[in-house]
Amino acid sequence: MNTSLRSRARRSLPRGFTLIEVLVSLLIFSFGVLGLVGMQAKAIQFSLQSEDRMRASLLADEMVSSMWANKSTTPGTATLTAWQQRVKDALPSGAGAVSAVDSHGVVTVTITWKPPSRDSTSLANSYLTQVAMP
Repeated sequence: MNTSLRSRARRSLPRGFTLIEVLVSLLIFSFGVLGLVGMQAKAIQFSLQSEDRMRASLLADEMVSSMWANKSTTPGTATLTAWQQRVKDALPSGAGAVSAVDSHGVVTVTITWKPPSRDSTSLANSYLTQVAMP
């Protein structure tokens, strides 16, 4: 009878231990899933930032192309106003500016925007293109 009590005690010990192992493995798995969700959120954020930079570069190239087509370093008022409106529509809080010609004959096209995910105290993103007319 003494041996049967010992065998029952041995059989019941691993059952509770297995339950603890399962709970610990679920906890580790949950941390892994949380890490993957965080990485996915960062990937989406970087993708949106890349898309905004691409739009800014296309808009800057559009202004440069307009200046090259007109063979002038100063865009017309109507052209500049229409371009600035496209920048404002294409980018969140977007603004575009074309500087005056410097002493080397270089014009700087600047586009700034601020993603909605940033707070009001952070700096805006910017894209600069410099053009020299031959």
